[in-house]
Amino acid sequence: MLVAGGPIAVAAAPEAAMLAVHLIATCSFLACAGLRFAALSQRVAEVPVTKLEPAAAAELPVYSVLVALYRETEMVPQLLVALGRLVWPRSKLEIKLVCEADDAATLAAIQAAGPLRPGVEVIKVPRLGPRTKPKALAYALPAASGELIVLYDAEDRPHPLQLREAWQAFQAAPPELACLQAPLVITNAGDGLFPRLFAVEYAALFRALLPWLAARRLVLPLGGTSNHFRRSALDKVGGWDPYNVTEDADLGIRLVRCGYRSATLTRPTLEDAPPTLRVWLPQRTRWLKGYLQTWLVHMRDPVRLWRDAGPASFLLVQVLLLGVLLSALIHPMLVATLLSFAASLARMGTLDGLPRVLLALDVLNLVCGYASFLLLGRHALRVSERGGFWLTIAFTPIYWLMVSLASWCAVKDLLLRPHNWDKTPHLRRRPLRSPLPPELRGAP
Repeated sequence: MLVAGGPIAVAAAPEAAMLAVHLIATCSFLACAGLRFAALSQRVAEVPVTKLEPAAAAELPVYSVLVALYRETEMVPQLLVALGRLVWPRSKLEIKLVCEADDAATLAAIQAAGPLRPGVEVIKVPRLGPRTKPKALAYALPAASGELIVLYDAEDRPHPLQLREAWQAFQAAPPELACLQAPLVITNAGDGLFPRLFAVEYAALFRALLPWLAARRLVLPLGGTSNHFRRSALDKVGGWDPYNVTEDADLGIRLVRCGYRSATLTRPTLEDAPPTLRVWLPQRTRWLKGYLQTWLVHMRDPVRLWRDAGPASFLLVQVLLLGVLLSALIHPMLVATLLSFAASLARMGTLDGLPRVLLALDVLNLVCGYASFLLLGRHALRVSERGGFWLTIAFTPIYWLMVSLASWCAVKDLLLRPHNWDKTPHLRRRPLRSPLPPELRGAP
C-alpha cells in the first residue's frame, strides 16, 4: 500500500506528502538520536575487566563452541589457533566446526590443518532449505552437549578467558539471565574509510549502547557472534530461525518475549571490518534486510508483543529495527531537500510557509543524527583509538549515504530474495602466533 500510495500522494498533494515524509523522518531520527544521547551516560573507559575467581575444573560444566563456516579457506588456520587459546578444561570443551556438506574447499582446509584434537568435530550441513548461518546452527545444535553454548565466526579472535567470565556471570545470576554478549572490537580501523567508521559504530554499540540497555534489563539487539547462552534457555525459545538473515536480532527479541534477559561481558572478541565498499555493502544490506524481516515477524501481533516484551522493550524494537531503517531510507531525501531549500534561501534571501518548516526539520534531523552518532562513538573509543577522529567527522555524511544505499538495496532484496544470505568474504590478516594484543591481555 505504501509503495503504491506514495507516488500517488506526491502527485495529488505534493506539499502534504513532503510534510508527512519529514514528520516520519523526524520521529525516526529523533528517536534514534535520543537513544544514543541517553547511552552517553554509560561509563566506558572506567569499566574494569571483570575479576575472575578461582574455580576447580570439576566445578565447570561442558562448554560447546559452535562456529559456522562457509567458504572460509583463508580463515581456518587462524581460527584453529584462536580457539586453541580458549582457557577451559579440554575434557569439558567441545568445538563444532559447522560446514556446508558441499563446501569442499573449507573442508579440505580443515583437513590440511592436520589432525583435529579430541573435542573438535566437523559437522556437515546438508543442502536442504535456506543456506543461512542460522540454518547451519540449528542443524548443529542437537549435536552439542554443553550446558553452555557460545557462537563464534570464522574471523574471530576471542579473549582466552571469555568463557571463564561468561560462566562466572551465569553462576552469579538467576536462571532468567539467558545470554551474555561479548564486545566486538575492530582491529583494522587504520585500513581505510569503511574500517574506521565501522570501528566507531562497533565501539558505540558494544561498549556503550548494549551495556546501557543491559543495565536497564531491556531488549538487546545481539551481535551475530560471541553470544554465550544457557542451553536450557536456548531450547525453550526455539533456537535460531533458519530463514532469518539477522538471527541475532530476532533471538534477542524472542528471549525478552519469553521472560529472559541478556547482559554483556567485558572481555572482547577481535574482528576485522570490511575493508571496501564492495565487501561492506552486501553485508550491511543483509543486516538491514534482516532488521525489516525481524520487525515484520514480531509485529504480526503488536498487542501481544507489547504484553510479552513490556512497553519499554516494545518501543525499543520500533526504534532499533524500524527507526534505524526508516532513518536510512529517508536520509538522502532530507539531504536533497536541505540543499534545495538552502539554495533557494541563498538566491531569494528568505523562505516562507512550508519550505521554512521543512528546512528547519531537515537541519534538526541531520544535526541531531550526526551529532549523536559522533558523540557516542567518540565517547566509546579509548583515548588511544581517537587519533584522526576529524576524518570520522568529515566522512560521516558520506558514510550515512552509503548506509542509505544499503537500506534501499535491503528493501529490494527482501522483496526479491527474502532469505538469501550474502556471504561476507574474509582474509587472514594477522600473524598466527604473534604475542597477544593488548585487548586480549587482562587480569586472570
